Parts: sequence; C-alpha cells; structure tokens
Amino acid sequence: MKRIALVTDSTADLTEDVKKDCNIHVIPLKVRFGEQEYTDGELTSEDFYRRLMEGKILPKTSQPTPEEFSRLYSRLLEEYQEVISVHISSALSGTFNAAYLAKEKFKEKIHLVDSKTISLGSGLMVLEVAKNIKEGQDAAWILENLKKVRKNVETLFTLNTLEFLQKGGRIGRVQGFMGSLLNIKPIIRVGDDGVYHTYGKAHSQKKALDSVVQAYHDLTKGRKPVRLVVAHGAAQKAGIYLKEALEYAFQLPTTVFTQVGPVIGVHTGPGTVGAAIQFEQ
Repeated sequence: MKRIALVTDSTADLTEDVKKDCNIHVIPLKVRFGEQEYTDGELTSEDFYRRLMEGKILPKTSQPTPEEFSRLYSRLLEEYQEVISVHISSALSGTFNAAYLAKEKFKEKIHLVDSKTISLGSGLMVLEVAKNIKEGQDAAWILENLKKVRKNVETLFTLNTLEFLQKGGRIGRVQGFMGSLLNIKPIIRVGDDGVYHTYGKAHSQKKALDSVVQAYHDLTKGRKPVRLVVAHGAAQKAGIYLKEALEYAFQLPTTVFTQVGPVIGVHTGPGTVGAAIQFEQ
C-alpha cells in the first residue's frame, strides 16, 4: 500500500494542474443559485462571477457532509495507509467539523488539520504537505512541521465591496460597512484565530493593492519568503498587477496564479484580489 494520501477541500483554490501534479484529492463544497446546486468546480469561475454580477439571486454555500467525507476516506484507505486532510478555517466554515465527524470511524488513520486560513493560504499548507510526502516524511513529522508552517503563512486580500461578506455572515472582525458607501477598499488579513481582520484601507483598488505589498513588507519581520500564490475574483488585470508587484518586491516567482473559486467568491464578491506568502521557518 502507498503510505499517505493528501486531501483538501475545494476552497483551497488550487489549479487542476497543481492538484494532478501533487496527487491532491479534493472534496468539493457546494454553491446554490435558487433551486440549482453545483459542486465547486462543476460551475466554472467565469460562469459563477457572471451569474453573481447579474445579481438576480444571491447564492448560498454549503460544506460537504460527514457521509461524503467518510466515502472519500474509505476509498483512499483501500490504497493508502493514512490520510492527511487539510481544510479551510473552522471559524469560517463547517467543513472541518464535518471531516471530524467522519474521522471517528477511522480513528488514527485520518489526520485532520485546521488551516486557520482560506483559499490559497490553505493551498500553501497543502502544497507543503505534498512536498513532505514526496520527500518520504512520515505523518507525525509532517503534522509537526505543519504547525510551524501555519505560523509562517500570511494571507491578505482586498475587496471591491463588503456587501458579500456582510450578506454571507462571514464578516469576522472586519469593521466599517460605511466604507462601501465611500468607495473605500479594505485590506483584510486572515488572523491567527482563522477569521478576517481589517489590516488597512485605501481609496482605490490600485492603492489597496500597493497597500497589500507594503503590508507584506511589514509582516516579513526578517523572515525569508519561500512561496508566493496570487488569486483574484473576476479581476484579472488587478490580479496580474499584484502578482508582478509582489514578484518584484520579494524577487520570488509565483507558484500559483488563479481565480478565486465560487464558494469563496460568494462571500468575497467580484473584484477581490489577494495573495498568500509562505515564509521560511
């Protein structure tokens, strides 16, 4: 049998090529427009943002059920000895709890990790596990290493509007709803507690993106950046701007550049641009 299977959920926003190359098994969350429900990935990001901007129906999201996790774990344990399963912050989604309920059946064969972050921030932790598995590390070593990695992953993004965070109930500790009326763009950091915090604000998207770059300088704290990922929600031009600005600032190529998927996009909305950086431990 193979040693360790790697599982994450679709909110990690990893590209199909990355998932295939790193042998990452993904359990999808779901998005519902009225009576129509789609698994994350079944509806393309392009189609999703088009429908979201049409504004006729505010979509809702839901996490996988414990039964869906159980079926995936059962299938993988026919081929692998153990499973490491890394998921979106438990403070922002019930996904981790659903995985926890499923784990009870398999006990020590399933190792769950609360990433305490979202999107490509979680994706960075998944990529680290994939690297460790290829290196031949055992599960205990990987899980201990991941505790250090989690402390050295910073996730920041800026929004065009707070409307979707507010409507979706994922506002966390982000303040300033009046900012939307004043066209103020918040810069949001995912904190160590796994929820959203206001890090700063700007009066235009470009200034917000420049503020994200400056924020990463401030958060570096003498650490060396080792991996950079960038994502956007229907804002490719702004995404490319942030990607190139961060690459220049840290002299580091981007590992993943992609669109934010539908499930995260329901809560962040179009015009979202963000990045995650993993620093050397």
